[in-house]
Amino acid sequence: MNTIGLVMIVKNESRSLDKCLSLAEKLVDGIYIIDTGSTDHTIEIARKYNAHISEFEWCNDFSAARNHALEQSPCDWNLILDADEYLVSGTRDDLQRFVETGGHVGAIERHDSYREANGEISQSCVFTTRLVPKGTFYQGKVHEQIVSSLPIAPLPLIFDHDGYLQGGKGERNLKILLEELEQKPQDPYILYQVSRTLWLMKDFERADGYFERFYQLVPESGTGYRTNGVITYIYNLLELKKYEKGFQLIAEEKERLGAYADYHFACGTFYTQGIFSDIQRYIGYLPEIEQSYRKCLRIGEVPEHEGVFGNGSFKAAYNLGVWFEVNGKTEEALDYYRMAAEEGYQPALERVQKII
Repeated sequence: MNTIGLVMIVKNESRSLDKCLSLAEKLVDGIYIIDTGSTDHTIEIARKYNAHISEFEWCNDFSAARNHALEQSPCDWNLILDADEYLVSGTRDDLQRFVETGGHVGAIERHDSYREANGEISQSCVFTTRLVPKGTFYQGKVHEQIVSSLPIAPLPLIFDHDGYLQGGKGERNLKILLEELEQKPQDPYILYQVSRTLWLMKDFERADGYFERFYQLVPESGTGYRTNGVITYIYNLLELKKYEKGFQLIAEEKERLGAYADYHFACGTFYTQGIFSDIQRYIGYLPEIEQSYRKCLRIGEVPEHEGVFGNGSFKAAYNLGVWFEVNGKTEEALDYYRMAAEEGYQPALERVQKII
């Protein structure tokens, strides 16, 4: 039977490590932890789970640390996690069946929590490669990627991730990314990561130039990050009130991204704010608001699209409710508010109660 190890790099993770290990230990035969300089209770927590612990001097290179960690594990396969990732569903039997079939590396389904500008906490879905056979390694100093000739297949494992709620990592990651970009100025993936990092830091002006370079260089197909990059670019243009450029980008991407609820949700948001900015100039886009959110509902929630939860369901329904309410169509508004409220969306429930 194949052995499976849990491999982690950590530093000052006492907030989350106990929860992470208490859930993940049942998946593996051994735990192999590399510490890069903790000064809190991280090491004590790891010892509670009989982890094999060693130290690594941090060198601003996540791949170097990951690869050193992988070398410590003698197991046939290794599951790689961060301390702020918590198992929601999946079992050791699921993992065993996956490795016995062979021929693939495995991607976990991760639900990332983040705080929106209005303070609301949302979740997005991402699939990230985390189960690999012994001998596999990483490349890239930050947002590191697995190097393997094996195809990627989804694992029957779901994790919650709350690291983005903590903040503080943007500046660190940006510094490393910009160093990488100096060496590879035409690399669309690094440009994507730089622009998205700046966007998350709300440095929209600075992000704009990197988004533009990313968009010019990224291939139209064959990359897993293009869709998210383009949609985030639309939102960045919205923050900068660059409406003409945004409308042009939306039109250019209509064919390529028409199957994604997140694209149509971004369109609906952009049309709404664009029209309010200059009603006379942009009034022709008015019907597109309703159509965009209806398209979201028709597409629905597709985890494989790695989008924001609700953009294909309750958030789109809520925005349709707002659309009908401001247009004086109270009954239609209530229908959509109730649709969103049935999925537990609190703002929709509040609107239903207020209208009634």
